[in-house]
Amino acid sequence: MFGKLLNHTQKGQVVTLHYEKQTVYLHVLTDRIINVFVPFYTKEHRSKAIDGSKEQEVSFTLQEMTPSEGTSGSGYIMLTTPSLSCRIHDDFKLDFYGKDGTLLCADYRGSRSPRFILSESALELIRQEGHDVNMAGSTDYPVQCVKVLDKEDCIYGLGDKTGVLNKRHYEYENWNSDIPDPHEDSFKSLYKSIPFFITLKQKGVYGIFYDNTFKSYFNFGKENDGYYSFGSDSGNLDYYFIGGNTMPDIVAGYTYLTGRMPLPQKWTLGYHQSRWGYDSEETFRDIAGKLKSSRIPCDAIHFDIDYMERYKVFTWDTTRFADAKTLLSDFKKQGIKAVTIIDPGVKVEKDYPMYEEGIAADYYAKTPDGETYVNAVWPGDAVYPDFGNPAVRKWWGEHLRFYTELGVAGVWNDMNEPASFNGPLPDDVVFTDEDRPSSHAEIHNVYGHNMAKATYEGWKNLTGKRPFVITRACYSGSQKYATAWTGDNQSLWTHLRMAIPQQCNLGLSGMPFIGTDIGGFGADTTPELMARWVQVGCFSPLFRNHCAKGCMNQEPWLFGEEVLSIYRRYVELRYSLLPYFYDLCRVCEQTGLPVIRPLVLHYEDDTNVRNMNDEFLVGESLLVAPVVEQGATKRLVYLPKGIWYDYWTHREYQGGQYYIVDAPLDVCPIFVKAGAIIPKAPAQMYTDEISNPELILDVWPGDGSYVHYQDNGEDFAYRDGAYNEYLFENKGSNNLDIRKLHEGYTDYPEIKVNYIPGI
Repeated sequence: MFGKLLNHTQKGQVVTLHYEKQTVYLHVLTDRIINVFVPFYTKEHRSKAIDGSKEQEVSFTLQEMTPSEGTSGSGYIMLTTPSLSCRIHDDFKLDFYGKDGTLLCADYRGSRSPRFILSESALELIRQEGHDVNMAGSTDYPVQCVKVLDKEDCIYGLGDKTGVLNKRHYEYENWNSDIPDPHEDSFKSLYKSIPFFITLKQKGVYGIFYDNTFKSYFNFGKENDGYYSFGSDSGNLDYYFIGGNTMPDIVAGYTYLTGRMPLPQKWTLGYHQSRWGYDSEETFRDIAGKLKSSRIPCDAIHFDIDYMERYKVFTWDTTRFADAKTLLSDFKKQGIKAVTIIDPGVKVEKDYPMYEEGIAADYYAKTPDGETYVNAVWPGDAVYPDFGNPAVRKWWGEHLRFYTELGVAGVWNDMNEPASFNGPLPDDVVFTDEDRPSSHAEIHNVYGHNMAKATYEGWKNLTGKRPFVITRACYSGSQKYATAWTGDNQSLWTHLRMAIPQQCNLGLSGMPFIGTDIGGFGADTTPELMARWVQVGCFSPLFRNHCAKGCMNQEPWLFGEEVLSIYRRYVELRYSLLPYFYDLCRVCEQTGLPVIRPLVLHYEDDTNVRNMNDEFLVGESLLVAPVVEQGATKRLVYLPKGIWYDYWTHREYQGGQYYIVDAPLDVCPIFVKAGAIIPKAPAQMYTDEISNPELILDVWPGDGSYVHYQDNGEDFAYRDGAYNEYLFENKGSNNLDIRKLHEGYTDYPEIKVNYIPGI
């Protein structure tokens, strides 16, 4: 591709490789992370995901290696760190090895050969029948990389892509897309572009982060089972090879680069009620009242687009909401927070302050001719804030004062792919990339990311609290600013099943605070589907029931007493486990490990879990095996090695085996790892109903230890030491040792220990 390697130079931790046709840069960031950079588009990195320098001081060596005696081929350069090595060959071929010399990742040397190709005449016949043609042909992109795919390799990540957990044999595109059709396994794009994946080998594991915001493509062996490829329409070839001994090492390396989710406010982990169609003060008061009378704990009610005056952002319709401030104040007294949707599209309207201010300051995207670009979304003709411009982000953030002064507690960014009603935005629409003009082709995939950044920073400056920002569209690194949900799903069993691998892959992709719309956003749910969905949703970090106008309402009290009772049971379960969820968020901030985890993350040597789509872990201690098939009252459960206990019956199970377990409609099978210590809270109707509640510890049979975290759950004082950290050690025979590792916050009034008997 680039010809012979002529020579190389080194400056600090950057190695410059001079090929006949191209100069390439390898930057040793840590002993486990090497950046590969080919400056096709710009001479410098312009990452939206990575903030600041990630270079750590690393001692590494460069050796010129000659061919061994009696072998053919040319020599190569060996770059060796304490944890991995990279062999650098002619024609820009790079091979990465583990510390023990195991080959992890090799550039593909052969010619590309699609497994199945139809002739043009055959393709034309298929088209005449009215069928779409979706062949796995060989496609060369202006920027691309092709690597060897071994027979046993499994691939995970890429965010919220549809389908199964293991992405091998599938192809995808990164182009943030608002697609209203029911999401199917064949969808190549959805709302998020997270160009990071983990390859788990028979021996070894590695990650690749392809930091390119243009439309990009990933083919994981669909074209040919012997290689995979990633590429894009433009930009630089800019990828990070991430090594490590385990999958958690890879997740830690990736989140070290792109950032980790900051600790959220505790109330955000509670239950959220929402619907597109709550359109008046009376409706909202009625919903709040019925939540209370139905004894459904709740921390937040969401306001969709109907609260606005003619869908204009930063407005509130005073005809249907006589006094929004009083409404939200009354909610607050009941322990309910208000979360409002905000779309990026600003209505084109004379004398509308947001429009007029933005026009005067030149804050909106433009056509190549310099005119303000206009498309349409909910308010009709609309313009798009240029969030890549720091001044625009600051302006947008300051306008959030409109919401904070009314008492709004969180913001929900929607339609930020960006979505548009009059066709897609042309690639040549002009945006800003911080300090230079850019194009929609380059900015599209980070538009939602930049909007989330503007919202997070604005909210933090205005309130001093940890911002609660939800986003539909995002890019790598958005976890620093926002939580996310999987978008406009449907009330389908297939979408309930898909919720598990989607959330697991989002977590592996650095986005841990995620959820799906419980019951489905579109179409009409059924009582059984709702009962089963809440059993999955109560373990999702973002726990929200949301649906669309025009579909059946799906508040829990509408499905009869049996479903209401089941719904209440699992919302109450979530509230009892809030200390455990909060601890997992703290772990995530420190290590990057997500809350919801696929079994393969902790049991990667167990081939039974590499394609496990219908079970997941919450932390390391809880295994959830929900029912996701209509009519099922039993299910097959696989438990990995070790001893596990049924959460409900306390029955003991030996791991490494499959079991058929009973799962009537009111039971979601849950298993607890032996030796687990699970912190729990007393019953509450919202997270801070009791100002300083006692802590309850469920101590399960077996030796184990657990670190528990406690702070005010609201602001950033913990970063200055205002927190408590405890170490609980289970030494058997009902003997729990409790030690405080850090003291900086109010003690619990009482810590109750509940020893669980195994059966």
